[in-house]
Formats: sequence, structure tokens, C-alpha cells
Amino acid sequence: MATNLLARLNLPGFESESKKVKHYGVVANFDTPEDLLRAVRTARAAGFSKMEAYSPFPIHGIDEALGAPRSPLGRIVIVCGLTGLVSAVLLQWWTGAVDYPLSVAGKPLFALEPSVPIMFELSVLLSAFGAVFGMLHLNRLPTYYHAFFNYSKAEGATNDRFLLAVEVADPKFNAEEVKTFLDSCGSRHTELVEA
Repeated sequence: MATNLLARLNLPGFESESKKVKHYGVVANFDTPEDLLRAVRTARAAGFSKMEAYSPFPIHGIDEALGAPRSPLGRIVIVCGLTGLVSAVLLQWWTGAVDYPLSVAGKPLFALEPSVPIMFELSVLLSAFGAVFGMLHLNRLPTYYHAFFNYSKAEGATNDRFLLAVEVADPKFNAEEVKTFLDSCGSRHTELVEA
């Protein structure tokens, strides 16, 4: 009871666990993409697994170095394209042969040849929707807030900086050890970032 009363008074040292500062991780700034890639490989070799790299352009080999799995976006697009293809065939078969059969000059009620443009168009349409909405979902967009934006030099990630974040969720995370480790990897500026 006394602990609850002290927590409600907001006295220093008596803050509840939810009011204590939480951290996102340690973010390090590197000069070149090669330095960033070398630091990621070194960190993976040291046993760190929860990391994220930020760069103004794609860096060849960074996904493998981070241990990121292959994107499922290709499978999403294929499934959407095949759904469009099957839907187009079924729609044309249903309307031409079942729902409103109309025999013109002895031609079959359903033929595959005149259906090809519609099959192609619907496949492409659903594939495009799958690609756009799948990408938005997989990238968690729109994201209005991310703890990384609390890093003092975060704006440079889209311009001229190559950043590596080791997240608090990593099993080996210890703020001071991670800062020392990233400094030894060649970081120009290393900072503990609040969540």
C-alpha cells in the first residue's frame, strides 16, 4: 500500500516500472557502406542477432550479413496473379456457358482463345495490388513513429550516413558492452537511443 502511494506521488526513485526509461538500442554511425557491412559481419560473428542497418541506398550483401530471411513478397505476388488468372477463367466460363449461354454461328459457349486478354489483364491487376499492399504490410507502412527517430543523427540515414542499430531485444545486449564493441568496429558516433 505504501509503495502504491509513493508511486502516485512521482517521487524520484519510486517510479513504477512503466515510467522508467526504456531503450530501443545502441545506434552506431559509419563512414562508408563497406565499414557498415564489415561491422554487421563482425557483430553477427560476435553473436548479435537483433540488428538493423540504415543506409541511403541498398548495399549488396547486407541482407545476408544481417541474417534476414528472404522476402515473402514474391510468393504473395504469385498467389495474387494466379488468383486473377483463375478468377478470369471462371468469370468468363460462368457468364458465357452457364449464366447466359448464347450460341452464335455454332461457336462453342466457352473458348479459351478469346479469353486470353481478360486472363492476362486480371492476372496483372491482382499481381500489382498484391505487390503494393504486400509491400506496405511487410514494411509496416505507414509507420508514424519508430524509436530509431530518437537518434540524434537519424536524418542522415537518408542522405550520407550508414547506421547500425543493435536492439535491446538481442539476447547478448548490454548497453556499455555494445557501445564499446561498435566503437571498436570503427563507429564515428555511438549512442544509446531511448524508445
